[in-house]
Amino acid sequence: MSGAETMEATQYLTFKLEEEVFALDIAKVREVLDFTTITKVPRTPDFMRGVINLRGSVVPVVDMRLKFGMTRTEKTVNTCIIIVEISLEGDTTVLGALADSVQEVIELEPGQIEPPPRIGTRLKTEFIKGMGKREDTFIIILDIDKVFSADELSVVQGMGEDIPAAEE
Repeated sequence: MSGAETMEATQYLTFKLEEEVFALDIAKVREVLDFTTITKVPRTPDFMRGVINLRGSVVPVVDMRLKFGMTRTEKTVNTCIIIVEISLEGDTTVLGALADSVQEVIELEPGQIEPPPRIGTRLKTEFIKGMGKREDTFIIILDIDKVFSADELSVVQGMGEDIPAAEE
């Protein structure tokens, strides 16, 4: 962390997966969409729910609950797709993250953020930037660039290329 980062509050978009509250740096979030029809793509990982048409662009959609070992996201009135930009090895990829609901945009001071927990070696926590504290709840702050491996993102990046144009 650079000196400038440690002094300033950062804005985060908070969202829920099951009963847990997660947060993404607002700079990584492009927009939040209502749940829409997702076209399933064959032979992709389970957490890869498919693709959506976002103003003419094919955008892969990932079920964040499945990615984190939870149960599959079921569509409710609050289910939404958070459109995020992920950077990996110099490439930027746009994808949709399926969430149970979006909560709010919050600002956290560096003093409100604890380092990620060290829980043995089995649990991979490198994609957790930290644990935000707000009143009496913890918010798991994700480093969205580290949630997906290079291999997983290569699957995502290739998704739009293999899909034929929808025939009406």
